[in-house]
Amino acid sequence: MRDAFNTELNRLASEDENILLLTADIGFQVFDEFRRNYPDRFYNVGVAETNMIGMATGLALSKKKPFVYTIIPFLTMRAFEQIRTDVCIMNQPVKIVGVGGGVAYGTLGPTHHSLVDLAILRTLPNMTVVTPCDPIETMLATRASIDHNGPIYIRLGKNGEPIIHKNEYEFVIGKSVELLSGNDAVIISCGFVTNVALDTARSLSDDGINIGVLNMHTLKPIDTSAIIDIADKTNLILTVEEHNIIGGLGSAVAEVLSENGCNALHKRIGIRDNFCYGVGSQDFHLEKNGISVSNITQIIKKELNK
Repeated sequence: MRDAFNTELNRLASEDENILLLTADIGFQVFDEFRRNYPDRFYNVGVAETNMIGMATGLALSKKKPFVYTIIPFLTMRAFEQIRTDVCIMNQPVKIVGVGGGVAYGTLGPTHHSLVDLAILRTLPNMTVVTPCDPIETMLATRASIDHNGPIYIRLGKNGEPIIHKNEYEFVIGKSVELLSGNDAVIISCGFVTNVALDTARSLSDDGINIGVLNMHTLKPIDTSAIIDIADKTNLILTVEEHNIIGGLGSAVAEVLSENGCNALHKRIGIRDNFCYGVGSQDFHLEKNGISVSNITQIIKKELNK
């Protein structure tokens, strides 16, 4: 996802001289091409994330199109007050791009994991929250953000994520994408773990169980109508996310279901309100926390056999 973002940003910058990139002491090799091509539009602010948000807001007020980029915990938590006060209260079109969603930086420990970013940023008025599932969708989300009216947060994984979308499609902020059709149960997912949802559905199809998969790439504004439609067609909905189950995708879907009187059973799969201690890869932490084909399959079979 990181490289896909960089590639698309370079292309877009060649077409729009108002596009700027600010980074907080990371991404040197990643952004070498951007810095060479647009030296007057690249700013490394150092380890000063709060200042970076203030600078980006000033640039946005000057009719520029600033992207800010760094590791998610330091961007969304250290600079939360500035994102709220400078960007959201004034409703400025700053494009906030965080890298290392969920446990992508698995071996670096809890300080570098991002398990609450979706929760805290979707509480902010005017903020749009997008979580692409693969490199193709990352490119489309980056492209869609250029002329987006207001603040937007794009949550990236790291790099090397599997391709889910074989081709580009008509990406619309706030409109989910059905990846698989099925009514025995439906998995609503976002981000990197959408590939886990798809693998689960394909595995269960061998047992004659038809599982739908809905890619909810935008958490805010969430696709309310799609969730209600699913609840009318199935009795079992699962949300799968690489995030704390409190405040993220699971909470957002639960809010829609409860406010609209939907009767489908909803099971949340994600990090169950704990830090991910121990040293291990992204896959290690996901497996340890039940975000796996085997665990999701077990949950679905148990509920369908009741």
